[in-house]
Amino acid sequence: MTLSSPWLACRLRRPDASVRLFCFPHSGGSVGEYVRWADSLPSVEVWGVQLPGRGARVEEAPLTQVRELVDTLVRAVDFGTSFAFFGHSLGALVAFETARRLRDLGRAPPGWLFLSAAPAPQVPRRGILTSHLDDDGLLTALEPIYGELALELREDAELRELILPGLRADLALVESYRHEAGAPLDCTMVVTGGAQDDLTREELEPWRVHTTGPFELHLLPGGHFYLREQKDTLLRLLGEALRQGPPRTVSRKDPQP
Repeated sequence: MTLSSPWLACRLRRPDASVRLFCFPHSGGSVGEYVRWADSLPSVEVWGVQLPGRGARVEEAPLTQVRELVDTLVRAVDFGTSFAFFGHSLGALVAFETARRLRDLGRAPPGWLFLSAAPAPQVPRRGILTSHLDDDGLLTALEPIYGELALELREDAELRELILPGLRADLALVESYRHEAGAPLDCTMVVTGGAQDDLTREELEPWRVHTTGPFELHLLPGGHFYLREQKDTLLRLLGEALRQGPPRTVSRKDPQP
């Protein structure tokens, strides 16, 4: 199937870019935050991956199983051949599984994987299940991570009705996920996290086994959403990795709109 417009959003098209960066949002997130990165990555065409039931697709039924989500995504989207994935938190998990699925189908996987604030998939998950809590319980559980957004949702019933269904679906994706061992990828992998996040270096370092290519781990100042405070530093890391090229030579093919 050709690339389907509901799945992807791009703020600034760059047809001559040598690489595209596809960004997978965090739980409850949308593509708007990520497509703005194009302003700081002038040689890259930046796309956001918008899942059903979130953001501009809020009227669609969300998917709550990672395997179903990834299978549906790769059927709908032709990413081309010279591209990178970035994922934050839940987005990192979806980006990783999408890369593996493309490889297993014999399609070109990303040359780079940028994985942010997510434990390696084989690391046992900790914390309580939250997707089935009532609204008050869910917001209380999320407040330490989401801060002002959780407070805003408490005070705005209309916004809560708009945001919470997609957020619950995202949490269900994480809670239902079961890692299956497989061959490592051969991409460049850059793993980043917040130095003050609850997520530890010991949970990030095991990503290393999932690639035979170059691997880097960086902890930047900040909590789970360190990438907002440290955007310039993070995008500099991404830009440097992309300029070095992937660990193998790939030809460029445009995705079909």
